[in-house]
Amino acid sequence: MNKNLVIVESPAKAKTIEKFLGEDYKVQSSYGHIRDLKKKNFSIDTDTFAPQYEIPADKQKLVQTLKKMSEEAETVWLASDEDREGEAISWHLQQVLELDPKRTKRIVFHEITQNAILEAIKNPRQIDSNLVNAQQARRLLDRIVGFKLSPVLWRKVKPALSAGRVQSVATRLVVDRENEIRAFIPREYWSLDVKLNLTEKPGSFVAHYFGNEKKRELENEEQVQAIIRDITGGEFT
Repeated sequence: MNKNLVIVESPAKAKTIEKFLGEDYKVQSSYGHIRDLKKKNFSIDTDTFAPQYEIPADKQKLVQTLKKMSEEAETVWLASDEDREGEAISWHLQQVLELDPKRTKRIVFHEITQNAILEAIKNPRQIDSNLVNAQQARRLLDRIVGFKLSPVLWRKVKPALSAGRVQSVATRLVVDRENEIRAFIPREYWSLDVKLNLTEKPGSFVAHYFGNEKKRELENEEQVQAIIRDITGGEFT
């Protein structure tokens, strides 16, 4: 039984890190993500945007192995990369393996050296929920667009094309819109509606003031009151 289980993303790192940490540590790779949105289904609740995850068939055995090892270890160290994908991998591991938060620690390091890894062990932290949410938002956005648009590309352009990975485009749209909002200069604006009674039969309807020969923007109350004075008591056709 190993006192410590360290889970990294890449199998290439595992053996090297295990040598640095010594016999009390067992290092195992998750081989990237251990679960994802279901491949053949939309897998997103469009009312709540809640994702529906599954463990792929090729990861089932690995998950069973990791779960058994984590149950036997005193402490589990989640050592996936520090970017949002790495943070999401650690979060998925915590969820799927049902890790006890009291004996689960998140560590990160930026170089495969003994000093860097030992320093990371000394400074564990919690899983960053902001990074996890950012990764999930990116994944869901890709699915929302790609799942419905990719089949159109297959029919109209060529098979196997993907319309996913749309986050950069969506971010640009959001940024452009935000810049428009910030550059907006508020100005006073009035509209004028008139309730007109019918003469040939009972009833009435509401007409919107447009202008004389071309559309006129009403910029203040004085303009509106002047129009009201001009049309009061008049007949309309």
